[in-house]
Amino acid sequence: MGPVARRPVAWVVAVVLFAEAFAVAGLNWFLGELVHRQQMSLAGLDPNMMSTSSKVGGVVFGLYFALCGLAALLVAVRGRRPAGLGRALLISAAVVHGLLGAFAWGPVGWKAFLFMVAVLGLIVLLLMTYDRKEGPAGAAQGDDGPRGDAPVSDAPPAPVAPPVEPSAP
Repeated sequence: MGPVARRPVAWVVAVVLFAEAFAVAGLNWFLGELVHRQQMSLAGLDPNMMSTSSKVGGVVFGLYFALCGLAALLVAVRGRRPAGLGRALLISAAVVHGLLGAFAWGPVGWKAFLFMVAVLGLIVLLLMTYDRKEGPAGAAQGDDGPRGDAPVSDAPPAPVAPPVEPSAP
């Protein structure tokens, strides 16, 4: 995929992850309020504990997806591949969407499965379109890892001349 489609994919991933963050947090908050107001209990658990844990879980997962969305937004704004913590967050978000898609098929239905697989595909597309050798302007870049290696090049190695035999005096 060319450099033209990279930034729009990153923007779409960022928007989807931010929307998903608000949806997950809002849904869990709503379910926590529902449990609290109805005084529901599951197998004798305290309804207040269930309500609080649902709200806390919603906030935690909402912040997680918002952080993943921020990583995708930084990729879109900078035009460079994700590195470090941002790359790890996006990889973990891809794994989470794969698992949620696999588990959503039975209880929720095929539409939820397709949504999760679509988001998984977008995240993987974002991670795979930025390769190690090419930057935003197509110039060769080095490994931006912590070691500071020399830039990677596609040029073939220089030929090696055979050793010169010493001449007799």
